[in-house]
Amino acid sequence: MDPIDTIVIGAGVAGLTAARLLARSGRQVVVLEARDRIGGRVTTERRDGFVTDLGASWIHGITDSPVAAAARAFGMRTVEFTVGGYQPDSRPIAYYGPDGARLTDAEAQRFVDDIHAVDATLLGVVAQSAPDASYRDVTDTAIAAQGWDEERAQRVREYMEHRSEEQYGARIEDLAAHGLDDDSIDGDEVVFPDGYDRLPANLSNGLDVRLSHIVSRVEWSSGGVVVTTDQGVFSGASVVVTVPVGVLRSDDFVIEPPLPEPVAGALRRLTMNAFEKVFLRFPTKFWDDGVYAIRQQGPEGAWWHSWYDLTALHGTPALLTFAAGRGAIDTHGWTEDRVVDSILAQLRRLYGEKVELPTRVHLTNWQDDPFAHGSYAYMTVGSTTEDHDDLATPVGGVLHIAGEATWTDDPATVTAALCSGHRAAERVLDRTVPMSRLWDHER
Repeated sequence: MDPIDTIVIGAGVAGLTAARLLARSGRQVVVLEARDRIGGRVTTERRDGFVTDLGASWIHGITDSPVAAAARAFGMRTVEFTVGGYQPDSRPIAYYGPDGARLTDAEAQRFVDDIHAVDATLLGVVAQSAPDASYRDVTDTAIAAQGWDEERAQRVREYMEHRSEEQYGARIEDLAAHGLDDDSIDGDEVVFPDGYDRLPANLSNGLDVRLSHIVSRVEWSSGGVVVTTDQGVFSGASVVVTVPVGVLRSDDFVIEPPLPEPVAGALRRLTMNAFEKVFLRFPTKFWDDGVYAIRQQGPEGAWWHSWYDLTALHGTPALLTFAAGRGAIDTHGWTEDRVVDSILAQLRRLYGEKVELPTRVHLTNWQDDPFAHGSYAYMTVGSTTEDHDDLATPVGGVLHIAGEATWTDDPATVTAALCSGHRAAERVLDRTVPMSRLWDHER
């Protein structure tokens, strides 16, 4: 085998981006992937004529997005589906009160105005928060500053809990006060009716990708790197490690010598979340017309509080909901039937006997995935936004870490994965490389 310049561990978007740019710059690159497929947490299921993205689904803001540029260059069809993060009014939303009755337009507007009032206060509270403050601490302070009665305050408190869970799959008391600092989106959001997995498929073209190679050890020194897998040992001049934070923190993946500071500290303060998707396809559409989301308030919505109407994507009545944070933890290990029964019980509070049994169900289980240990990383209490970039600090001039958790501006996204892979390639090459080289026909 020809000498290897760079070993890339992980054939997700970050790894494939780094490998493609390095290979197109004349380097000898080998990609080692533990799974029997490429894509990592970008994975698409095609079953019974339906296309379902079980991992990443959206480009969250296409303005100046390199992922949007890549998708256009690769001819990937997109459909606008703007969620706006977990925002109260970015799209028409049907709100239901704790009693299961739909709020009037005036009632819903008052609730939305309350959220905006707290968000305005929250900016200053977060800026002045203690290093060990949680998102619970800062939101409680911002809500208390409004002087509302307990019922009014509780509705907004629930919303803040749900936002923490749906944005980062973390309980509000576990998320750092600055954990939602990146909660901003530029431009429309889009999804991929033909599947997001076409992105890694295009990025992998022409690369030497070794599937079903489970890496257990990475040894680094000034002389290069040695990577041990269950299929043999690989040596190279440098390595780009793109495995998720859950794998980096596990005992099954050893880096020797151990990671130095600030990398090690950043890794200790980042962890994987609990976040699962539940897709439900129905014979008929029984829910509200003219809205993109349904949300219920009150204690009944502790787990299942938001449903998103996917009908327009494929022309089949479908809802998407999330088991996130508490919901994912408390229902972990449940059978699919038990999860569906729990969801339908809440939908029947809102829509009664019109709710039918679903014809198709897709339920993810990223928490038990041995090559991920969760959906994506979040900042634990005590973490700062700089931890994302610190995790990517080059080690010994030969070891580089990339992936969604290593990009401060937009972590937990495919954009972060792609940008971090680009950065890693530039650091290996020690020069700038245009991002467009990923999709340009000319190398």
